[in-house]
Amino acid sequence: MKIYTLHKKQNLPITMQQAWDFLSDPKNLKTISPDYMGFNILSGAERPMFAGQIIQYIVKPVLGIKTKWVTEITHVIDKHYFVDEQRFGPYRLWHHKHFIKEIDDGIEMEDIIDYKVPFGILGQLVHPILVKPKLEEIFNYRAKKLEELFGVYKP
Repeated sequence: MKIYTLHKKQNLPITMQQAWDFLSDPKNLKTISPDYMGFNILSGAERPMFAGQIIQYIVKPVLGIKTKWVTEITHVIDKHYFVDEQRFGPYRLWHHKHFIKEIDDGIEMEDIIDYKVPFGILGQLVHPILVKPKLEEIFNYRAKKLEELFGVYKP
């Protein structure tokens, strides 16, 4: 059982409150996801984020194939971090930790995603060719979009 980790950090020139308000609102996931993903929230984003929240989406992560993705917000510490875990979707395991901390003139966002691909050894063979590059592309898009929305951090 191979578990992979994707680790990303980004600094933004905004306040902790601005960062938290944006990042903890599930409706903003569509804004920071590539259009080709067809990101659509079906339910669960009507209230501010809370532990135990179930959010259902439709996404098209690969080859335009629609996939239902159900996540649960398992941990929330206001203005510090939250964790979402896949309950149903394209991965065998998806555990995504979102950390936010204040730095000089802004915030540092840190994402740590531990995930396992489906299909056993076949999934492991496809991982470096398809899955990992696609995740990198999605998170690079997200970083670029956040800079467009909030500006480039200049220490």
